[in-house]
Amino acid sequence: MLTTNPFEDDKLREECGVFGVSNSPSAAALVALGLHALQHRGQEAAGITSFDGAQFHTHRAMGHVAGNFDRDDVIRALPGTVAAGHVRYSTTGETALRNVQPLYAELATGGFAIAHNGNISNAMKLRRELVRRGSIFQSTSDTETIIHLVATSNYRTLLDRFIDALKQIEGAYSLVVMTPEGMIACRDPLGIRPLVMGRLDDAVIFASETVALDVCGATFERAVEPGELVIVQGSEIRSIKPFQQVHARPCIFEWVYFSRPDSIVDDHSVYSVRKEIGAQLAAEAPVEADLVIPVPDSGVPAAIGYAQASGIPFELGIIRSHYVGRTFIQPGDKVRHLGVKLKHNANRALIEGKRIVLIDDSIVRGTTSLKIVQMMRDAGAAEIHMRIASPPTRHSCFYGVDTPERAKLLAAKLDLGGMTDFIHADSLAFVSIDGLYKALGEAKRADVRPNYCDACFTGDYPTTLTDQDDSVEVDQFALLAERVN
Repeated sequence: MLTTNPFEDDKLREECGVFGVSNSPSAAALVALGLHALQHRGQEAAGITSFDGAQFHTHRAMGHVAGNFDRDDVIRALPGTVAAGHVRYSTTGETALRNVQPLYAELATGGFAIAHNGNISNAMKLRRELVRRGSIFQSTSDTETIIHLVATSNYRTLLDRFIDALKQIEGAYSLVVMTPEGMIACRDPLGIRPLVMGRLDDAVIFASETVALDVCGATFERAVEPGELVIVQGSEIRSIKPFQQVHARPCIFEWVYFSRPDSIVDDHSVYSVRKEIGAQLAAEAPVEADLVIPVPDSGVPAAIGYAQASGIPFELGIIRSHYVGRTFIQPGDKVRHLGVKLKHNANRALIEGKRIVLIDDSIVRGTTSLKIVQMMRDAGAAEIHMRIASPPTRHSCFYGVDTPERAKLLAAKLDLGGMTDFIHADSLAFVSIDGLYKALGEAKRADVRPNYCDACFTGDYPTTLTDQDDSVEVDQFALLAERVN
């Protein structure tokens, strides 16, 4: 299976993207287009569910959207004016068709399909309680917990049952839900995961990113607000906010890496923010060098910003192949190293004898940075100065991002000098947490009420982490490791 990121083993990755369409005769086809634009958010599986007014229809598959949803027969088998889709990336848990979304169940009120971006941080505790009460789970996904909470709620209407379920869960969620009555889109009260709303003629569209609206020709209307439920029934749209209002904290890593550069997230151009992060890096960590070189592709905007602010020329010193996925031949160390060069190759004629500034978006385990620095050494670089467009990643994420356990995070194990030695660079610097906030237009990070979730950098988690506190029982379930959606 091909992947968007050549160094897929050493990046923080979003676990999924969601896309929903209501009131369009081409609902499933539009969802397929939207999922193509969100493919970077999840690359292991994809699914679409449609509703034709009488029945729900679902097609789910492992792999990319292309190859699974670009055939006429598949789209024709998904009739109806309402449809929702999902692209998924799983973590170390089970990668299986039963976990591919949208998840679907027949409830007492009728069909119920759900697509989820985020992670429920008390899902294991809720699951144990539900199983004791007789619920039978069909997947290892935390998302299925929501379905069982809706099914067992004592409230009368489906909407009230759904709200009751949401009030019992902790963590992060952006949801697109389909029922016989219509479509519901919502974000958690903190707005950790993104969700936007658009229009295409008479259709209402929901997506994880604005770029998905662009691709299908829709007009962006607004972001779904934190704690908001948008209910679409035919041509009627209404909004409710059933939760106690809290200070929103959307994920700051959307601007660092997760979102496509051509997306707009909470009124900020992702591309512009990444360039500004690069400029902040140049101000905070200047160095005498001949060239600024990005690690493709995620380091490009920050490298442009660094080059413009520093006056050091920007050049493409690493050439990436766009036609290689996972390294497929690994019988020994020598051939494994050659497999890396299938994906990234140094532009030796440019690099040899030069002092270079390498710009990347983050360091997770450090293995990618080590390989890239060595590649530059082998190409004859005189000096290699690594600059990272985010603060050190010292803490795991429990809100829908694939993060290694903390013991495997390089910045959690080593200080700056130790990290520099590990990757064999001449120098290493990260943008400061205040510099990251400055790139988003703030003077600095507010210690008491920060405006973003930055727990992976600071350890300041905005919610309780119930499942993490129960360390004895965590290992009894694959659910946390799965952290789907």
